[in-house]
Amino acid sequence: MTLATRRSPWAPCAAALLALGTAACDGGDEPTPDVCGEPLYSGDATDEAWRTFVDARSRATDSSQAVTLESPAPGQTYAPDAAPPTWRWTSPLASRVPSQAPGRHDRPREAPRTLLAWLGNLLLPSAQAHLPPVTGDFHWVQVTVPGRQCPVELLTSDMHWQLDAATWGTLRAAAGQDLRVQVTSAYLVQNRLREGPYRLESPRTIRLEGAR
Repeated sequence: MTLATRRSPWAPCAAALLALGTAACDGGDEPTPDVCGEPLYSGDATDEAWRTFVDARSRATDSSQAVTLESPAPGQTYAPDAAPPTWRWTSPLASRVPSQAPGRHDRPREAPRTLLAWLGNLLLPSAQAHLPPVTGDFHWVQVTVPGRQCPVELLTSDMHWQLDAATWGTLRAAAGQDLRVQVTSAYLVQNRLREGPYRLESPRTIRLEGAR
């Protein structure tokens, strides 16, 4: 059984991104998930879990159980030749995960989608098989980049994000400007919201230095 994948009305914009390697969509300050499309995924994250986050996004005002962002550090700057970093965090929700929680299956997991793969799927959408419902703590990382309507996003069950080269290149296109990193977390049971969502009280600001 497969999920029908709708073609995004912003596919032409995705084509431009693929051609130029940078973001170039103008629009409002608060783009909707339907406009921006799905995030990147890693760990046990699925599109169904992401939809749960989307449905609850207006409730993400509590920071009491938000993650502790270990990296990037507040105000961190990256040199022009810096390699793609790994961002890490800890979560108070992690201790709530049962040792054999339903939905935490020992199944092969394909590698996280890169930004280019995400853009390619907008142009040539492919059918995706249903994945089992998931249980556990999940984290929606959003990086606001000046000049882009849509943030660079990852949904993951991991406690880190190893940025791939394409994603890092997109962030580097905004060198010399402030980028904001926000993390929203929630505990799901069979894809349903059980606790949260929680988000950082304020986004973490970082900067990528331009070439000199």
